[in-house]
Amino acid sequence: MRTAEITRNTNETRIRVSINLDGTGRQSINTGVPFLDHMLDQIARHGLIDLNIHCDGDTHIDDHHSVEDVGIALGQAFAAAVGDKKGLRRYGHAYVPLDEALSRVVIDFSGRPGLELHVPFTRSHIGQFDVDLTQEFFQGFVNHALVTLHIDNLRGTNSHHQCETVFKAFGRALRMATEIDPRATDVIPSTKGVL
Repeated sequence: MRTAEITRNTNETRIRVSINLDGTGRQSINTGVPFLDHMLDQIARHGLIDLNIHCDGDTHIDDHHSVEDVGIALGQAFAAAVGDKKGLRRYGHAYVPLDEALSRVVIDFSGRPGLELHVPFTRSHIGQFDVDLTQEFFQGFVNHALVTLHIDNLRGTNSHHQCETVFKAFGRALRMATEIDPRATDVIPSTKGVL
């Protein structure tokens, strides 16, 4: 079982994350940011990753710290769960549509953090959720999972659809990248011999 549990406590947030990369998509999520909960549910369901996340944050100020710190803790959990990366497929990609919106996500468990996020949101908010926080979530994840992540919303006019296709595609790409290749279970997928 490739699992991890992370606890992250700061003056701004208190977070518990547990994941099972070989799960079935079961989830229990309560971050105090309802739209983020909805997006994290997409990762679990479409990635077939069991995901439990609880965050007590200073949302009375705004949602920034909670969203960023959940990204950080989730990234830490993925880094721990993939371990030495032997047998890992390493690369994952997905295209996901939702009505008029279409997004592409490509990920590499490279050991090097890098984010290219190109989502031309058509509104500044989805309900109460500030779309700028999408960048904060993924930057936190990338920096702590040590992955290279390219996210492109190729088209869309509804910001909810744009964001949802991104998170669904992210879940599918994670699922592909973290699968074990049965032909190379003892091999680290790099000419360097380390990731």
